[in-house]
Amino acid sequence: MLLALLVSGLVVALVVIGLFVFGLRRRLIQRSGGTFDCSLRWGVADKPDLSGKGWVYGVARYSGDRIDWFRVFSYSPRPRRLLQRDSIEVVSRRAPEGEEELALLSDAVVLGCTHQGTRLELAMSEDALTGFLAWLEAAPPGQRVNVA
Repeated sequence: MLLALLVSGLVVALVVIGLFVFGLRRRLIQRSGGTFDCSLRWGVADKPDLSGKGWVYGVARYSGDRIDWFRVFSYSPRPRRLLQRDSIEVVSRRAPEGEEELALLSDAVVLGCTHQGTRLELAMSEDALTGFLAWLEAAPPGQRVNVA
């Protein structure tokens, strides 16, 4: 009986510590400011896939001339993707369709982009989209920017 209580207490303590570290990571990412919720789908085909598969929920952070993209459900302190401003080209903009509506946040707008030859899609709110496009257009003189 005592062993069962000890094991149960240890499991509960580990879960609480894990959740605390998970929340602390999110706070540390957002501490420097300039963050927004942004789902990402990497390496998409030319025509949209409306199945909702491949979307990963994340947090993006502006960092100079790049965006650091972090998976939300991860303990890693490092960004999963780095998107350089001069390499991002916005190709299309659309509303989520089909099962994508279930996979993305309710007010999301989907941007079709290319980054260094790789097609990707970003889904973010209208407010985040306005900031993202303004950040792209604010590139230093001489950088090629396409915000379709």
